[in-house]
Amino acid sequence: MSGFDLIIFDCDGVLVDSEIIAAQVESRLLTEAGYPISVEEMGERFAGMTWKNILLTVEKEIDIPLSASLLDKSEKMLDARLARDVKVIEGVKFALSRLTTQSCICSNSSSQRLDMMLTKVGLKPYFEPNIFSAKDLGADRVKPKPDIFLHALKMFNVPAERAVVIEDSVHGVHGAVAAGCRVIGFTGASHTYPSHADRLTDAGCETVIARMSDLPATITALAEWVGAA
Repeated sequence: MSGFDLIIFDCDGVLVDSEIIAAQVESRLLTEAGYPISVEEMGERFAGMTWKNILLTVEKEIDIPLSASLLDKSEKMLDARLARDVKVIEGVKFALSRLTTQSCICSNSSSQRLDMMLTKVGLKPYFEPNIFSAKDLGADRVKPKPDIFLHALKMFNVPAERAVVIEDSVHGVHGAVAAGCRVIGFTGASHTYPSHADRLTDAGCETVIARMSDLPATITALAEWVGAA
């Protein structure tokens, strides 16, 4: 139905409403470490980035080394919060029930965290075993690098131009575009911000949706545009 051969979903902020939880945990830790930052700014600046890369970015900005213990502390706090509070994005199950094209997940989250979140919200059966973590490829191969998308294309033997990626972060969009895929932006999670859609478009999205229930029709329309017909 879609005109595409593969639909690639990001997970955090696309399938599960987890980015807001990460922003809450990480803003608290950075503020306590001497770098005051709001939950809203965390979402706008760092959504889609690994915690390690966030810390490296902040260290360069303030020229002060942050405690290595923050890495482990954040992971434990975030896993506990996600296990308790993460919810599915509204409309995801409706969209998945109407998409007939093969699909997979490409995420910067660890395989263990993906398994926990997807199991909790009931989405794992829609995708397994095609749930890919960029961290499994190597710590230096996470988004915005295209490696995880290239991995999925290879696994499915699909040309990049025949794949469409659903992403909520600028970093993720950059990776998908670098891999040669077409991209739909999503701004329907709780961490969205006023310029979110514009930033996703500037990063390379061909269109942006705010409701996951609109995804099947959007993919069908996108397939009729140049490049996927």
